Amino acid sequence: MDAVYDNLDLFWSGFLRSLGICLWGMAGSLVLGTLIAAFRVSPIPALRWFGTAWVTLIRNCPLTVVLFMFAFGLPELGINVSYYLFGVSALVLYTSAFVCEAIRSGINSVQLGQAEAARAIGLTFGQTLGQVILPQALRSSLPPLGSVIIAMFKNSALVGAFGVGGDLWGVGNQLTSAQGYDALPVFTGVAIGYLCITLPAAALLATVERKVAIAR
Repeated sequence: MDAVYDNLDLFWSGFLRSLGICLWGMAGSLVLGTLIAAFRVSPIPALRWFGTAWVTLIRNCPLTVVLFMFAFGLPELGINVSYYLFGVSALVLYTSAFVCEAIRSGINSVQLGQAEAARAIGLTFGQTLGQVILPQALRSSLPPLGSVIIAMFKNSALVGAFGVGGDLWGVGNQLTSAQGYDALPVFTGVAIGYLCITLPAAALLATVERKVAIAR
């Protein structure tokens, strides 16, 4: 494991870079996924169609294809930004479809009478969803949402493979390709880095789920 010990500074910077990708991906996918879930239960047919099409198309495309479209397809349309922004955007877009379905399952678990009572006192659809339905739905959605977020953290390694640079994957590739270190110890260090992200996240999500279960 000399390759890891001799390059702890590189692994640390790669860990922080990968952690940033994960946190941006989580925040973006939760916001976008919640919005698409609202579209899917909207009383407006066009929004429902858009939400359904979004989920159907994205969930049935591999993440690598989405990343290829962002990294190599968008520049051909004149859209040129950093690979970091391309990678995070593709990760957010892809994960949002799964977040949407997790939240929609929670929305469907809320009793219909809740929405009817909200409408009876004059709340609009947006107010009903934001103030009555979503607060209850998110509790029911936590277990599947947790699984989606953990999967997204692991999928973030694919973002690094598309030239983001400086993340854990990029560090591993640099040490094995440019500096000639053996692949096994280097990528063992990379795997440990990702475990340091996913294991605490899983423990935190499990704690939140227990507290919500007690509160209910």
